[in-house]
Amino acid sequence: MKQTASVIFRTVVILLAGITIGLLINNQGFVARQVAGNHKIDSALLIIKRHYVDTVNTDTIETKAISSVLEELDPHSVYLRRQQAQSVNERLEGRFNGIGIEYVLLRDTMFISQVYPGSPAGKAGIVNGDRVITINFKKASGVKLGTDSINKLIRGTAGNKVEMSVKHLLSDKIQRYMLMRGHVPLSSLDAAYPLTKQAGYIKLSKFSTTTDSDFRVSLTELQKKGVKKLIVDLRGNRGGYLDAATALADEFLIKDQLIVYTQGAHEQRVNYYSSNSGLFQEGKVAVLIDEYSASASEIVAGALQDLDRAVIVGRRSYGKGLVQQQFPFADGSALNLTVARYYTPSGRSIQKSYKNGIDDYRKDISNRQQKGELTSAQSNLTDSAFRSHVYYTHSGRKVYGGGGIMPDVFVPEDTIANVRLIGELANKQLFTAYVIDRMQPDLVKQTNQQDFINQFNITDNRLYDFIIYASRTLKEMDSQEIRLAKPHLKLYIKAFAARFKWGDNAYFEVLNQDEDGIKKALTAIN
Repeated sequence: MKQTASVIFRTVVILLAGITIGLLINNQGFVARQVAGNHKIDSALLIIKRHYVDTVNTDTIETKAISSVLEELDPHSVYLRRQQAQSVNERLEGRFNGIGIEYVLLRDTMFISQVYPGSPAGKAGIVNGDRVITINFKKASGVKLGTDSINKLIRGTAGNKVEMSVKHLLSDKIQRYMLMRGHVPLSSLDAAYPLTKQAGYIKLSKFSTTTDSDFRVSLTELQKKGVKKLIVDLRGNRGGYLDAATALADEFLIKDQLIVYTQGAHEQRVNYYSSNSGLFQEGKVAVLIDEYSASASEIVAGALQDLDRAVIVGRRSYGKGLVQQQFPFADGSALNLTVARYYTPSGRSIQKSYKNGIDDYRKDISNRQQKGELTSAQSNLTDSAFRSHVYYTHSGRKVYGGGGIMPDVFVPEDTIANVRLIGELANKQLFTAYVIDRMQPDLVKQTNQQDFINQFNITDNRLYDFIIYASRTLKEMDSQEIRLAKPHLKLYIKAFAARFKWGDNAYFEVLNQDEDGIKKALTAIN
């Protein structure tokens, strides 16, 4: 198997080299024949380009060829086009070039739904709810307006100017701004706030270059408010940089504890140890995970579980324990190649099996759902893949391997909150659209965040109005789903209103008020 992987990887390198040579030689036939004598794959591509009956897109063929080879390796070795590679890197670098806004399109008109703190738009005075009239002197409305065309106008090289004219909610006057594109920070933190007098909550959405500094700033503020216990929410966190994961785990550990190690056929074992510089080495900790917590999230959860440093609460994590290294190409595209595996301190491999192929691998979560794993703690423990992989924590507690991190405290999936209807409403941005369209007059009167969170309620009449509003976009909404999801629909309307007015912290405070995972995590650290 190792030999096969080595051969395939060399083939990819040869393929890329051959394509580059072919493009540089300017279609000289003798060169194609010369290359053909050495390497079949790059030669085949050159022959297709020069002799095929129709014009072909060389980039498309190249992408498919590389992707087909990588699919034979594992589910996470992938080829990234230039824009994909750029998007991935921006997300993990913790910033992007732009003016720092989110927006929605309502009736073919652009409205600002969120302004990032400290961004060029925020510094200029643009606020949530502003209706955009022009961008670079072009109308920001009309049936041909789309997200792709808007993104091309507002994102680009730092230092370039973007013209934007907007109309504020309570003013008839149109105000024009000349915004300088800049580096807009993307925080790793979704939220950080006290849950009780002693317990704090921090939610991380990814592991980027800024994760540890974001965490330390927020933790320090919580400690000033008296926080001595902590809940770290990694649900839905699909991972990121290995160094960011080890740095976060280090915040909770004393010196010289093994956090994780990596090893591969061509990569010697590398151990990652704690440094004794952590800010939270003594207080009780609970880590929330679910089936979408992957990679770096699993490194943190696995380390803190194996070292008996935290209680892991939730559902079995995704099971991605393969280390990717990015190999960039001159055109901006990149190869993300798996080079090693992650192992927790007890020796557990985080990676779930992919021996049945990529299609089966990608259906894993739906398969778990069908067999009841997401709603029943017992179904986890009867999984033979886990029962046959037994390991022990630092204190001798039994834990299981075989793919993903099994929690210490199980939290069943909220099947009502995850009904198809709520997902469709969120994907279509209808909660945000409704807040902008219908709730701004009410939100203007709301001046205190905590009063809003504790006292403001979505009435039945408001919910009915929302359903009528949403039905103009979602033509077929199941009345049974509406009835079952009624409390959750009210909760999401309120949460998106809170986000529009005060940001992500307020959004998660609303959603977490009576959430089962939070309650079980609090119980675990009390």
